[in-house]
Amino acid sequence: MTAPLEARSLSLMREGNAVLDDVSFSVAEGEIFALLGGNGAGKSSTLLTFLGFLRPSAGEVLVEGRSVHANVAAARSSIAYLPEAASLYGHMTAYENLEYFLDLAGRKATRSDLDSAFERVALAEEARSRRLQSYSKGMRQKTAIALALLRETPILLLDEPTSGLDPVAIDEFHDLVKALASSGQTILMVTHDVYGACQVADRVGLLRRGKLVGSFAAEPGRRIDTETVHAAFAEREAA
Repeated sequence: MTAPLEARSLSLMREGNAVLDDVSFSVAEGEIFALLGGNGAGKSSTLLTFLGFLRPSAGEVLVEGRSVHANVAAARSSIAYLPEAASLYGHMTAYENLEYFLDLAGRKATRSDLDSAFERVALAEEARSRRLQSYSKGMRQKTAIALALLRETPILLLDEPTSGLDPVAIDEFHDLVKALASSGQTILMVTHDVYGACQVADRVGLLRRGKLVGSFAAEPGRRIDTETVHAAFAEREAA
């Protein structure tokens, strides 16, 4: 069965430096895969290759079995991307933001559709008609996820999605991500948060200086052991 996301011997050079070096992994349908690493490990660059913004120096990335750079538009049509800081408009309400960005994507949604998406991400009804300039970062992330839901893409890419969130908002976000995976969405997230990666992911790949140097999987019915991953992360970062 074709994996929705796959990196095959992915290497990337930028300004003479190896950003990614022979990285290979795949993410199955309904799976949450976390790429864990410190600053400069190559995490965000990996996401950008799947989006077609960076071209591999060697190897390839595939979305739903198709090479991204053979048809970038087709790859992007299957992906919703949530950056660390979602680019939403503060002077517009949550409803207006969703309507605006869906219109840019050539999609239409009724007010009922919007409310259904907001309910799935647990954005309070009273907040939906407020301007986003009054929102916390957690509320902005919920709005961005609601937009991703309405695009109805099979794949979701998350770039440091819980950075700057408080503990309650992080727990809510993790619950939402797990619910999306349970519904069949394929999720690739990159993070430097060991605890968060182990809490939410089915598998964790440890990325260090562009190399995939470790892999950890959750046992059935259990989470990935945080202490084991933290020890490997600390050892690799100190090396």
